[in-house]
Amino acid sequence: MQFIFESKVIEWRGPAPFYFATTTDAITKELETSAGHLSYGWGCIPVDVTIGTTTFYTALIPREGAYFVPLKAAVRKAESIELGTKLKIRLSLKG
Repeated sequence: MQFIFESKVIEWRGPAPFYFATTTDAITKELETSAGHLSYGWGCIPVDVTIGTTTFYTALIPREGAYFVPLKAAVRKAESIELGTKLKIRLSLKG
């Protein structure tokens, strides 16, 4: 199953800043219906993510009524992604 959507880059501050994109409401609802058999624990869902020409493996994190897509530093550098950048994201579920 694949999803394509747009999202703005947000920052979550812990001991160090982390950058994420968030799923849309429609995609969140669809993922929630399948999360039970897709999740490997804590509600996280393994996915391949494509942004621009970069594809990487990560896990969606359920948070604040959406799923957060972690944006690794190497991906942000390769695709010139900064806080507030609007991204076109393709998710491919691994489950």
